[in-house]
Amino acid sequence: MIATASPSRIHITGNAGSGKTTLAIALGQRLQLPVFHLDSVVWQPHWKKTPPAERQKLEAAMCEPKAWIIEGVSEQVRQRADRVLVLDTPTWQCLARAGKRNLPYAFRSRPGLPEHCPEILILPRLLRIITRFHSTIRADLVRESSTSTKYRWLGATTTAHEAQEQLL
Repeated sequence: MIATASPSRIHITGNAGSGKTTLAIALGQRLQLPVFHLDSVVWQPHWKKTPPAERQKLEAAMCEPKAWIIEGVSEQVRQRADRVLVLDTPTWQCLARAGKRNLPYAFRSRPGLPEHCPEILILPRLLRIITRFHSTIRADLVRESSTSTKYRWLGATTTAHEAQEQLL
């Protein structure tokens, strides 16, 4: 039997609150791969979005290493990945998880975000992102995955071990 090497550039994507960060960290530890978070390039202080040209450069730099796990939502990262793991989490569960995650940081920035990004300031936008994900970004992911074998759709409770099995 011929051994197949695991992909070394893994993109974990899905809705806000779907568990991307949690899975990326666990899978990174399991596979001993560096983990990068797209929130660090998407957002600037005071919840200002990074300008598109600058974001594209930052994402390209993030993709330069030979091996990585990058979590977040990015077409550029999906294109450069060997494997794309899509967390297909129900909207209600994303809302509940985002609420649980964001509540302790209502008035301060959570780890991994720039200064002056308290969750209270992005709450209306976050609710729109979560409730519109299935009709926007998920629709793109479905279309892309119909013509590519590098996509794997995972359930809301997928463990790092189960995700690792999907990499082959």
